[in-house]
Amino acid sequence: MAHFYLDDSLAAQLAGADAPLGAIVRLTGPDARHASTVSRVRPGEHLRLGDGAGTIVEGEVVEASPQEVAVRVEHVERAPEPRPRIVLVQALAKGDRDELAIQAATELGVDAIVPWQAARSISRWDAAKAEKGRARWATIVREASKQAIRPWVPEVAPLATTAAIAGLATSATVFVLDPLAEHPLTALDRDALGDRDVVLVVGPEGGIAPEELAALAAAGARGVRLGQTVLRTSTAGPAAIAVLSAALGRW
Repeated sequence: MAHFYLDDSLAAQLAGADAPLGAIVRLTGPDARHASTVSRVRPGEHLRLGDGAGTIVEGEVVEASPQEVAVRVEHVERAPEPRPRIVLVQALAKGDRDELAIQAATELGVDAIVPWQAARSISRWDAAKAEKGRARWATIVREASKQAIRPWVPEVAPLATTAAIAGLATSATVFVLDPLAEHPLTALDRDALGDRDVVLVVGPEGGIAPEELAALAAAGARGVRLGQTVLRTSTAGPAAIAVLSAALGRW
């Protein structure tokens, strides 16, 4: 399988070419250094390049240096953005459990991620830490997207409050993962999910506080469960995304 790297300027490079096939596109920055010095990519090998917004090209490497890797385009794929989108609202968690959750969620097909400062979150992001935390999550998502060779890199939204999460129910279908919920997520099929974005809300280690559950339910969110066991915050979201991917016909 060809190596896969991301370059936000890819679509612009292709737009400036007379014909996409045969055009030369250039990978620069950290990915170019990684390709030439870590992966030791050399002329004659093949690479896949994506822009994270639906475009992927594959072609032969014609030049390779730590500053720039040049690729002659042999194939172009433009994937439409998935609809409806799957959005993961992931509560902040201690250690690296929230980071493990978003990494796996990205590999499994999530389309957007919202960090949530839940009432019972042990990890706390103040104003300064929130921006650093979001940047850290975005890096994890980007690397996981490269590993999975995803045409679209999921967006990482700013840190959200419970009120903001409840507000998502006005334009999306919101499910709260709750081991005590009556209805299983697996009972939902494509028709039941509809065409609106699907939002999955995952609580922290101590669970979602009663007042938060009440606020989300009042906004129209529905509680659903995954099986008969209680999953960690790092595994609940990815497990639910796998279920939804099957229900939406992605798998």
